[in-house]
Amino acid sequence: MSDRPHSHQLYTVAQVRELDRRAIEEWGVPGFELMRRAAWAALASLRRHWPQAYRIAVHCGPGNNGGDGFLLAALAREAGLHVDVLALADASSGDAGLARQAWKDGGGVVRPWQPGQALPEVDVHVDALYGTGLRRAPEAPAASLIEAIHASGTPVLALDVPSGLDADTGRVPGAAIRATVTVSLIAAKRGLHTGHAADHVGALELDSLGLPDALWQDVTPDARLLVAAQLPPRSRDAHKGSNGHVLALGGEHGMAGAIRLCGEAALRAGAGLVSVATRVEHLPALNAARPELMAHGVDGPQALEPLLARATVLAVGPGLGQGAWGHALWLTALDSGKPLVLDADGLNLFAREPRRFVQPAVLTPHPGEAARLLGCTVEEVEADRFAAVRALAERFHAVAVLKGSGSLIADPDGRLDICPWGNPGMATGGMGDLLTGIVAALLAQGCAAWQAACLAVGLHARAGDAASRQGERGLLATDLLAPLRALGNGIDA
Repeated sequence: MSDRPHSHQLYTVAQVRELDRRAIEEWGVPGFELMRRAAWAALASLRRHWPQAYRIAVHCGPGNNGGDGFLLAALAREAGLHVDVLALADASSGDAGLARQAWKDGGGVVRPWQPGQALPEVDVHVDALYGTGLRRAPEAPAASLIEAIHASGTPVLALDVPSGLDADTGRVPGAAIRATVTVSLIAAKRGLHTGHAADHVGALELDSLGLPDALWQDVTPDARLLVAAQLPPRSRDAHKGSNGHVLALGGEHGMAGAIRLCGEAALRAGAGLVSVATRVEHLPALNAARPELMAHGVDGPQALEPLLARATVLAVGPGLGQGAWGHALWLTALDSGKPLVLDADGLNLFAREPRRFVQPAVLTPHPGEAARLLGCTVEEVEADRFAAVRALAERFHAVAVLKGSGSLIADPDGRLDICPWGNPGMATGGMGDLLTGIVAALLAQGCAAWQAACLAVGLHARAGDAASRQGERGLLATDLLAPLRALGNGIDA
């Protein structure tokens, strides 16, 4: 568990290695002592999560992660547990070699792993195969062991990083441990919070191994986890004009639902006024379903101009389409110079006609849209989500939100936050339309683009988690609206 007040700070693998080096060379903590502390942290986690466990198997790799495993095995045996140790390599070097010898000196046996052999029957498997250094797919012997551990159906405790998960990017290039619990050591690694990490990390704990806070003082974290937040209470003399006017543009033929979701989310997130510019045939349904939205039939730029003049912030893209009508509204909106949020077809049109923004702007692409904006493949975006979102923010001089598991928010200067909330039930139509409306509403209420994006992403994901309490499968975008309102007012949903 975390023993540092700054556990929301996230670091690259290179930064963690530097912290490790400094602890050894500048603070005089021997590498073997760090390994011993890691083993104690792992044993404490194991006892906390599985207090009845008696038999454990520790799977050790050739490096220092394996050394942590050997020392954990020794400590667990001293605590009265029955311990089996399986190793990928015949020998270990450096501090890991000392740890291996310590296990043997106490009478421990190291069983070499052979693909196809049966794993011992245990209560918990401990993954000490690979640490932060692995960036490629595990090779055949290790991959077969990982698959055998997974097939056993037994809980898994991962030391520092689930083996096979890239701790820098959240990428899983091959076989990877699916841990029940991961104990991250020294500092939180950014890749354990985005991409495929959610399927592999399990419950994530952090133990800084008793190192002094001064070790981190002059190391700027690469990213931060969002913290739960909401806007401050409103002034008692507030009126609708105090809270901004959002104009949502979209709703091509057959896509009225997208623009309604966007507009309604803007209302629930606190915008004082919300207008909708859409196809005229959508007006009766919008007026009947949500009369608080001021819906206008717009057939082109001329009809849009007076609505733009009254708006504070624009939400452009939900259901907009990429035809002549959508393109004309999109171009007029961007040329207005108003602060805006771009999503969906607003981003697809932007990929064809990019520009650098001078007004406050927030882009909210999913990986496919991000790939079109960057001129690369979805696979390249997902291979390094951190680099992709920072490239978007810098290239277009906007705040960029790269949606997905562990959504990322970046600004043009490289600042980056990660959303720790959200669930698979939110992978359904309309969720992005809600987010667009929430960001726009917060901009309209006076938030800067960075603050609006971070707060909106957090509220959206937390509302999704609240709505998923009745189950993730079948979750609808509209299910988020009630908890969104509560959370935005600081009320538990």
